[in-house]
Amino acid sequence: MPAIRRLSDATINRIATGEVIERPAAAVKELVENALDAGARRIEVLLTGGGIARMEIIDDGCGIAADQLALALERHATSKLADETLVRIATLGFRGEALPSIGAAARLTLISRPEGQDSACRVQVAGGAIGPVAPAPGVKGTRAIVEDLFYATPARRKFLRSPRAEGDAAERAVWRLALAAPHVAFRLVADERVIFDLPAQDEAARVAALFGRETASSLLPLEAERDGVRLTGLIGPASLSRATMALQSFVVNGRPVVDPLLRLGLRLAYRDVVPAGRHAVAALRLTVPDEALDVNVHPAKTELRFADGNGVRSLLIGAIGRALARPVSLANAPVALPSLALRPPPSASWPAPRPPGPVARGFAEAELALAAPPAARVFAPPPMPEAAPVPEHPLGAPIAQILDTYILAAAPDGALVLVDQHAAHERLTEERLREEFSAGRIAAQPLLVPVVVEVSPSEAARLLAESETLARLGLEIEAFGPGAVLVRAVPAALKNPDAAGLLRDLAEEFAEADAPLALEARLDAALARLACHRSIRAGRRLQREEMEALLREMEATPRAATCSHGRPTFLKLTRAELEKMFGRRN
Repeated sequence: MPAIRRLSDATINRIATGEVIERPAAAVKELVENALDAGARRIEVLLTGGGIARMEIIDDGCGIAADQLALALERHATSKLADETLVRIATLGFRGEALPSIGAAARLTLISRPEGQDSACRVQVAGGAIGPVAPAPGVKGTRAIVEDLFYATPARRKFLRSPRAEGDAAERAVWRLALAAPHVAFRLVADERVIFDLPAQDEAARVAALFGRETASSLLPLEAERDGVRLTGLIGPASLSRATMALQSFVVNGRPVVDPLLRLGLRLAYRDVVPAGRHAVAALRLTVPDEALDVNVHPAKTELRFADGNGVRSLLIGAIGRALARPVSLANAPVALPSLALRPPPSASWPAPRPPGPVARGFAEAELALAAPPAARVFAPPPMPEAAPVPEHPLGAPIAQILDTYILAAAPDGALVLVDQHAAHERLTEERLREEFSAGRIAAQPLLVPVVVEVSPSEAARLLAESETLARLGLEIEAFGPGAVLVRAVPAALKNPDAAGLLRDLAEEFAEADAPLALEARLDAALARLACHRSIRAGRRLQREEMEALLREMEATPRAATCSHGRPTFLKLTRAELEKMFGRRN
């Protein structure tokens, strides 16, 4: 039997590295948390090659004394625990694993100078081997430099994503920490490009800076308290949602987390007002008694265990429900449809039904003239002449529009058909865009006056990085200072799209996709998003000719039974099902 032996400290630290520092974002997070625990008022993060090649975190905190620099690199050595009960943990870090784990997998240099020390001191560690402490130039605070991450553990490095994907994750980690600590100035630079440079500010201003001013202007304040747990923050109204969870932030006792219990609570609070596939916008902060919270669940410390998880979730759902039930101010209201006065009078002559194919052009040309607020809950166009035969089409002839959202049609076999006008037109538009793209390139329509769209700095960088992909889709953009993008042309098929909403959704779509994905996958996601923004919206009243044209083109279009997101575009109630519902048959 092989003899049992103790592993060396270097091997132990390399094992711990896989738990604590699994990617550059984790190393950045740990080092920034150390800076916050040190009382820093300004933190600068510099990334090169996604943080794989190099990362540098500079703070003006209390610093580390010369005689403790080497000790700080030993495993489970920490200054953050007043006792060893692990009950009242008031700091972001406490395990004493981050620095030795980073030093075991990379080349780490610490330069630190506390208040009152004559000069700074430096210590270097590479692959777990700690060098001597020596004097070095430096100001008050600490400067941590990490180079060649995972060079000492090549198996771990092999599983990293591309520098761009790792950089996005690292930027996201700093974004969360900057939201958690608005009283601290943050500067983030990636490959010599400033992502954001924020002064110390109040929470609302920090949310506006990182969520985008236009988004933040629609947010609703939230405040509630129960059994010693306090909830504050800002949430989006029911009309504001995003394609991803990118604009969801949770901070518990000053610690940014991605806790599943909180995410579930937010989703449940919005489930009746946000459509499937969309996500609420929220920046929430919870203050919980230290003894009612366990942060020692996972080495990354991003998941928590609450003493009363059900109570926390109930507080979250109830507070959000009450906030959403409040009357919405005009500032938070969605963009209104054109006035009823803009519609042509009923006596106006309408164009004849268009053949399958160019129906989208007909919708676009008539959109402003025909749009109307959903004042009447059911709209029935003038009845067809009694002698007019029911056309032999699978989806039948339109009878009425229900809730200004669904088309009611009578099929040739007597069944009733309900068509979701937005979902159906979304599929038709996507297929048309896809055809146009396959033929070469989607035609672009230059804007007479270029539009400036304000987005967050990270969203702007992400969009500009995909500018070539967007150009192939007919969307031409360029940089316009930090946190803004200039739109020079839009896809001609979209006809006056909401450039700001479209760009924000595309930025989130690209963020969700991993960089290694093929260009085709990113183009598919972008085409679906373009189609969604072009499609007829729920709540727009349609004339008979428009309903007829939509039904006919659905019948002629592949995959028209589902929308771009996989939802059904129509439902059918047969005569047998109707009779069963009314008790006429078993």
